[in-house]
Amino acid sequence: MKKLLFGISGLPIHNGTKKYNYTSAIHYLKSVGLDAMELLFVRNVNVTDHNKAAILEAKNKEDFYLSAHASHYLNLNADDVEIQNQSVKRIIDAAGGLRKVNGRSLVLHPGYYMKDSKKETYDTIKDNLRKLPDCGVNYRLETTGKGTQFGALEELVALCKEIPACKLCIDFSHIHARTNGGLRRYDDFADILEYVCNNLGRSAIEDLHIHMGGIRYTSKGEISHAPLMESDFNYIECLRAIRDFNVKGCIIAEGPLLEKDALLLKQTYERM
Repeated sequence: MKKLLFGISGLPIHNGTKKYNYTSAIHYLKSVGLDAMELLFVRNVNVTDHNKAAILEAKNKEDFYLSAHASHYLNLNADDVEIQNQSVKRIIDAAGGLRKVNGRSLVLHPGYYMKDSKKETYDTIKDNLRKLPDCGVNYRLETTGKGTQFGALEELVALCKEIPACKLCIDFSHIHARTNGGLRRYDDFADILEYVCNNLGRSAIEDLHIHMGGIRYTSKGEISHAPLMESDFNYIECLRAIRDFNVKGCIIAEGPLLEKDALLLKQTYERM
């Protein structure tokens, strides 16, 4: 990636009176100064042979970046092996949908520990990730917001070292929630980026996929997304660390305000 892009997860909200599809959303988001959108395949893969041409035309015209989020119904460590196999299939189907519009970053939550040890969970998820085809899509393993979910930073970095098709999606807000508000100061964010750089190389932070937004949490982790300004997530120091490490890639804003928070992030970053 040549620079840092900013965008949203899903379709824009505008003023709440207009409905968007992926094509019209690309044009609107570009018009307000954003660069990217994460397509939501969380319930179904909603890029098809019928709408892919219009999406591609808008993407190319606006020089726009598209990623996607795979199904929320994934558990590569399920007790039932059939559920594991179904999860693999859902990831493959999502990758196929993303490829239809020339996207290359597919974000996914790998699964849950269930009753297994962390090592057992890691090994099972690793075996299932190795079943994914090399189809030109980066499988972006996302840091998760609850302690019951597999997806601590260290676990995902280790998987990325072992499986070439897997890359990282750092959700700073999830890490903040998972650690019960543990990201407070500049150094907390800088330590994360330094860890990634030291373990995956400079190239990892020159093509990094990031989620960011306000978040509500308890001692058990994430409860829900929130507007940035109604959360204790320190987005200013997070962006400062991102700037100082010269991170390139894409920042996707999540939460109820979507493009408003994405623009807040972009404008804050550009003023630094």
